[in-house]
This record gives sequence, structure tokens and C-alpha cells, in this order.
Amino acid sequence: MRTLLWLLAAAPLVAQRPFPVEETTIAQVHAAFEAKRLTCQSLVQAYLDRIAAYDQQGPTINSLILVNPRVLEEARALDLRYAQSGPVGPLHCVPLIVKDNFETAGLATTNGALVFSKYVPAKDAFQVARAKQAGALVLAKASMAEWAFSPYETVNSVLPGYTRNPYALDRVTAGSSGGTAAAIAANLGLAGLGSDTGNSIRGPSSHQALVGIRSTMGLTSRAGVFPLVLNADIAGPITRTVEDAAKLLAVIAGTDPDDPVTAPADQHLPRLNLNPQALKGATLGVLKEAYLRDSTDPEVVAVFEKALVELRRAGATVIEIAPVPGFAELRRAPNAGPCMGFKNDLHRFLAARSGQVPVQTLAEILKSNQFHPNVQRRLETAERGPANGPDSPACQADAAYREKFRQAVLQAMDQYKLDAYLFPTWSNPPRRIGDLNTPHGDNSQVFSPTTGFPALNVPIGYTRGNQLPLGMTLLGRPWSETALINLAFAYEQATHHRRPPASAPPLPKRRR
Repeated sequence: MRTLLWLLAAAPLVAQRPFPVEETTIAQVHAAFEAKRLTCQSLVQAYLDRIAAYDQQGPTINSLILVNPRVLEEARALDLRYAQSGPVGPLHCVPLIVKDNFETAGLATTNGALVFSKYVPAKDAFQVARAKQAGALVLAKASMAEWAFSPYETVNSVLPGYTRNPYALDRVTAGSSGGTAAAIAANLGLAGLGSDTGNSIRGPSSHQALVGIRSTMGLTSRAGVFPLVLNADIAGPITRTVEDAAKLLAVIAGTDPDDPVTAPADQHLPRLNLNPQALKGATLGVLKEAYLRDSTDPEVVAVFEKALVELRRAGATVIEIAPVPGFAELRRAPNAGPCMGFKNDLHRFLAARSGQVPVQTLAEILKSNQFHPNVQRRLETAERGPANGPDSPACQADAAYREKFRQAVLQAMDQYKLDAYLFPTWSNPPRRIGDLNTPHGDNSQVFSPTTGFPALNVPIGYTRGNQLPLGMTLLGRPWSETALINLAFAYEQATHHRRPPASAPPLPKRRR
């Protein structure tokens, strides 16, 4: 009876005072639940309405492959649970946009490739399972660059056409998690999950005025996520605010026996103690090696320099010359062939799903011809390459190189007493869709992927007539997520650069 009374009481309040989902946060949603201004069902319906209006119609953002057909039923079940015993957990009724390389129980998981269009996993990826246990819902699966190959454009063979940047519909979304980022930027979901091998959490976040966290290697599990290169693969949050990214990271981080690299994770879990004054007394170094090159766009440099002024105004000391010793030599990586790599990692992933997936090798994938033509050469190259194991000379050389790089970065951070390094996440504005000739501007492939250190993107402003978003990367020491989050939170609260895209405005109020 209490459940029924709560639902009956809440419904008219929601009807009288529609809850604005645009730019809302987890905290605001939970406050609305507590005040009986909102139900999970009405929140989900509001996002479904926006998806219907903007993803395949209107601006045709083209960010989603699949909308969960059971999501309203799952939302109603959460409303019943809430009426009976309160919120399920810290992500109660958070509608998630999940990149389509995360396995999702009962929902097709394609990795962007037509050959997997009918693969429906029986088990959730570790991070998805953690989010669901905390009360979240999988609202939709996001389009991605097929196989997570491209760091620059988001197009696959399952969902025809490019995903569009909602800030400029003729511009790219910056890589393989671009579908998740476009959907979150356009307010088609509350929070998102992406993956990042070279830049695909941070790049799309930069291009679409979002917060994205690539955590320390080993803090978050990759179990149940299609691999690209496990030596560098990370999966994690893409959100509109630092606080929401921190809340999602706190839930999905942790040790997972199915991903041995996470063995130390439970000793380093991030703490949710957000401090808007965290920049006071902080020392930050500008990592010029990461972004200065002949093709760097002057507007990008100008926006970044304004961000440095804002950081100083908020109390930080910014050291503008803080080079990594021997960086030029470090850039010459060993040429002993791939260590493990795409072929090895994908074959192991598919072999573990024998009988569930339609193919198990790159040779079978190539024979199927069910992939986008623009990835054929890369698939063929990977198939011809070696599947070097962890004890191979290539892997030994790779491990030695990564350790040398880590020590050089730590030496510089110690020398200058840095809390974090800073650089613009991209050196150029988002390219036009289909443009592969102008500079791409990607600054994220080197430092965090090579060292395994955490990196976080936060919005810092806009270029090209104040229209195209730009983000700044904060690169920290290993396991420094709590500190990085606080630094980014303090900057965000001092500046509030994030604004929603004009292409996906609030919908007209529905008549009842």
C-alpha cells in the first residue's frame, strides 16, 4: 500500500512541474526523487523523448546504436524499490549511455562491427555490472569507431553514417567513444561509459565540453570490454560535470579477478571529498612537449593561456617551463614489434566466448567481409602480424620502455614539485567530417597511455567564434585520481565553461 500511495502521490507532482533533464546532475536527480518531484520512469521517458527528437531526427546526431527496449520496465521496477526501501545505491536510476564495446547482458554488443551485430552477451562487463548494482540503468548503447581503431572519427559498419558533433553538426566527435560523448553532450542520457586506448575518453570529452577520466592502469577493470591493446586499454566515465564523473568512477573502480592488472585497485580507490578550494597552494606544470608543434592552432593556445590565468586566479602556481628530461630520445620507442597487441588480445577475448560469438579469429573476420571498408587494411595488417606473448622480446622491450618513460615523467614532477601536468587535450579544433588532411591535433596518445598514469579532461572554453569546445588535460602521478578530480572540480567551479549545444534544446512541454 505504501508503494502505491507513493507512486500516486508523485505522479501529479511530476505532471505539474516537469523536471528539466537538460544539464541535470546525479545529485539534482536524487534530490528530485526525494522531494517526489520525479520518478525514475518519468526521468527515463524524458531522455527517450530527447533521443527520439534528436538522435535520428532533427539534427540527426546519430550517436546511438540501440536503445534498451526494457528500460521503462526497469525504471518502473526501480520506482517500486525506491518506494519500499529507498535508493538502490549511489547511482539510483542513473540512465547510462554505454559504448558498444562493453558487454551488456541481453543487449547486442557489436564493437561497432557488423560481424557481431547478433552477439548478445549473457553477462555484463564488470563496470556495467558495478553500475547496475549501484542502481544505474543501461539506457542505450552508443555508436563507436569500429574496433575502436580511429581516434579521429566515429563511424562503424553497424550504424551507417558518421556520429555528428552536436556543437557543430559538420564536425567530428574525436574518436571511438564519440557516440557516448555526443549523446551525453546533447543530454540524451545522464552519464556515460567510454574506453580509451590512446585518447578515446579524453578526446571526445574535449571536443564536446565534457569531463572524461582515463584512470591509472589497474584502477578499473576491462573485463567484458572488447580489447584494442590491453597494454593501454582503459574504460571509464564521460559526464557533463566533474562531480558526476567522480561518482561514476567511485562505483566502477576496484579489484576484479577477471582482470589481473586490477589487483592493487582496492588499495587506491578514489575518495569523494570534493574541494572547491583545491587549487589554492597547488603547483601545476605546463607540458609543452605534449601540444606545441608547427600545426598547433593559435586559437587553441590562446584559450589554454586564458585557462592558465584562471588557474592562477584560483590560487594555483603554474610553472610554464617544466620539461620531461630526455623527451626527444624517449619518443623513439623500441622497434621490436607489437607486444601482445590487437591480434593477440582479440583472439584471447573471442576464444573465451567460443560458442557465443560468430567468429574467433581475424582471418574469419576478414573472410566474413562484415566490416567497414576503411578498416580493412588495418585488419589485414594485424592478421599478418605476430601474436607476441608476454615473454617475447617485443614485450620485454615494451615493458622496459614504459618503465623508462614513467621514471622520466616522475623525475620531472618531483623536480618541479608538481601536483599535475597541464596541456590542451587537442592542438586543433574538431575537424570537419570526412577531412583527413588538416592537422588532427591529438595530444593524448603519448603520456598517459605510455606511463599508465591518470589523465582527466575538463572544459576550458571554445574556439572558432566561441563555438567549438576545447578541453584541458590534467596528468597526474599513479593513483592520484582523488587529487586530480579535486583540482578539476575547483577549476570547473571557478569557471563553468560547459554549456549545452544549441542543436539539442529543451523539448516543448508535453500536453497531458
